[in-house]
Amino acid sequence: MIFAITNQKGGVGKTTTTVNLAASLAATKRRILMIDLDPQGNATMGSGVSKNEVECSAYDLLTKKSPLEAVITRSELGNYDVIPANGDLTAAEVELLNEIGREHRLKQVLNKVQDQYDFILIDCPPSLNMLTVNALSASDGVIIPMQCEYYALEGLAALMNTVEQIRESINPNLAISGILRTMFDPRNSLTRDVSQELEEYFGDLVYKVAIPRNIRLAEAPSHGMSALHYDKSSKGAIAYLALAGEIVRKTKAEAKKQLAEA
Repeated sequence: MIFAITNQKGGVGKTTTTVNLAASLAATKRRILMIDLDPQGNATMGSGVSKNEVECSAYDLLTKKSPLEAVITRSELGNYDVIPANGDLTAAEVELLNEIGREHRLKQVLNKVQDQYDFILIDCPPSLNMLTVNALSASDGVIIPMQCEYYALEGLAALMNTVEQIRESINPNLAISGILRTMFDPRNSLTRDVSQELEEYFGDLVYKVAIPRNIRLAEAPSHGMSALHYDKSSKGAIAYLALAGEIVRKTKAEAKKQLAEA
C-alpha cells in the first residue's frame, strides 16, 4: 500500500506522522519505504539521515538524473528505507513543468519496487504543487493529519475536493484512507467539539487513535529519531504504535473485502 500523508495546511503534524508511522510499522516487522517529497527535508532529518550529505535525493529521482537504487538510503535506527529530500527538490518542480507525463514520474518509479515493501509512506509539502500531485498520482490512499480546530475543517473540505479532482483526472484508484487527529487535547472544549463533528460527518474514516500533544514527540526530530526510539514509553510513541496497528488491520480488512468482491 502506498499512502500520501498530506494536508495543504502546514503545522498539523504531517512530517511527525510520516516519520513516526514509518518507525512504528517497521517495528511490527513490515518492510517500509519512506519518501520525503518536501524540499525542507524534515522527514529526512527526522529519520537520522543528513539532508545536506546525501549524494542523491528525490530531486535526482524525479528528474531521472539517478536511478532508484542510487537514491534509496537507510534509516538505521528506524529500520526503514528512505528516499531523502533537500532544497534541490524545489528545482524539480520547475524542471518538470514542460515534461510529458510529469504528474506520473513518481508512480513510474514506484511501480518497479512496490512489491518489495509492505507500506510506502510519502511526506508531501504543505501546498498543492507538482510534488504533491506526483504523490497523489502514485498513491492508493491519503492519510490526512489535522488539528481539531475551526479553520482545520475549512482546509479539510478543500483537500477533499483536491483528492476528488485527482481521482477524476489522474488516479481513479485514489481513496481517503483516514483522517488523523493530531496534537489532540481532550481537555479543550473546541478540540472535543471539532472531533465530534469529524466523527459524525466522516464516521469510520476518522482513525480511532488520536495523537496527543506530547513534548517527546516534539523533541525527537532534533535528535534525528522517532518518538519510538527517543522515548518508547511516551504517550506520543504509544499512540503512533497504536495507529500502525489500526492501519495494518484496516488494510487487511480492505484487501479481504476486495478479494471477496472480485
